Amino acid sequence: MPEDVAQHSRPTPTALPDRGGPSVGRESRDPYFDNAKYLTLVLVACGHAWEPLTYGSRAATAAYLTVYAFHMPAFALISGYFSRNFDMAPGRLRRLLTGVVVPYVVFETAYTLFYRWAQDDPGYPLSLLDPWYVMWFLVALFVWRVTTPVWLALRYPVPVALGLATLAAVSPDLGGDISIQRVLGFLPFFVLGLTLRPEHFERLRTRRVRLGALVVGVGALVTAYGVAPWFDAGWFYHRGSVTGQGASRWAGLLTTPALFGLAVLLTACFLAWVPRRHMWFTALGAGTMYGYLLHGFVIKWARFRDWYAAEWLHTPLGQLAVTAVAVAGITLLCTPPVRAVLRCVVEPRMEWAFKRPAAAERPAGATAAPSGADAAPEPSSERATASAASRAPES
Repeated sequence: MPEDVAQHSRPTPTALPDRGGPSVGRESRDPYFDNAKYLTLVLVACGHAWEPLTYGSRAATAAYLTVYAFHMPAFALISGYFSRNFDMAPGRLRRLLTGVVVPYVVFETAYTLFYRWAQDDPGYPLSLLDPWYVMWFLVALFVWRVTTPVWLALRYPVPVALGLATLAAVSPDLGGDISIQRVLGFLPFFVLGLTLRPEHFERLRTRRVRLGALVVGVGALVTAYGVAPWFDAGWFYHRGSVTGQGASRWAGLLTTPALFGLAVLLTACFLAWVPRRHMWFTALGAGTMYGYLLHGFVIKWARFRDWYAAEWLHTPLGQLAVTAVAVAGITLLCTPPVRAVLRCVVEPRMEWAFKRPAAAERPAGATAAPSGADAAPEPSSERATASAASRAPES
């Protein structure tokens, strides 16, 4: 998620206090957001792993609907929160290119080659304008990031973004290049994140809010179980206009704000229960981009090889086993050994590709870096990454 879905390369803007442990200073990572990123990525992996189980299982469908109602909005919101300082400065643009654009090109190509090999389809086209499977989120993150200064300049950015999302929902002819429907559909959550401050997250930590969040969460699951036989999860994908769901194009005027409100409510409930202290998985929050980019290969391989054809997987015990494997697998993909091997393509430094910052770009009082040394550090900002999120598994 952010810093988006991966790691913040600088101290958090204002660290939230760590109740139940030592206070978290400004010079350390905030475990709360690392925990949130890891847990949201777990929900992404589980959602992808559950999708084949929803056919014929009302319980699996209810869990799937509940997760899909908010997990990508949560990714986008946290991405926006860590994008508040993005101002098109050269250093931040370089990090955007190396942290989003380069991984997108590398993994979009890798997914295409993977599909050609796994499906024995050498003619399957490679198109950087048509993101495959989970890669749409990196495209969206790039667009959201470069437009951040515009949103920060507006007086009412969230209503404007919601208006654009609604316009996309009622526009069946918008087209599918760069997943524009999804870019606009999830835009309001990113913009909402831009407007948030640490005190907003602090308000979620009261006992009353957490108890209320528990009630809402249970209510959401019960409701999802009730509507599971007829409700189409495609409403949560924002993959096209509302006409694709068999509704009138003008239905988007109501459904888009309603789904936005539902997602924000469930995201707040989720964030209210994210642990604030250091947990065994906290350090994995720095590697969520790796898990996000890699888990799609595993999910697709399982589908291509018909692993879900085994009948026992569709029993309650089998569904629990699939969940356990999904959690263990995504956890493994976020570990330091995986990050060490793939850092060259997920977080490349690429100093060779950029000019050294001019003297005017350096902070006041900074001296020129000696020959052969790294250039003077830019004003810090979070690396743009993506963890986050993902498109519904394609058939």
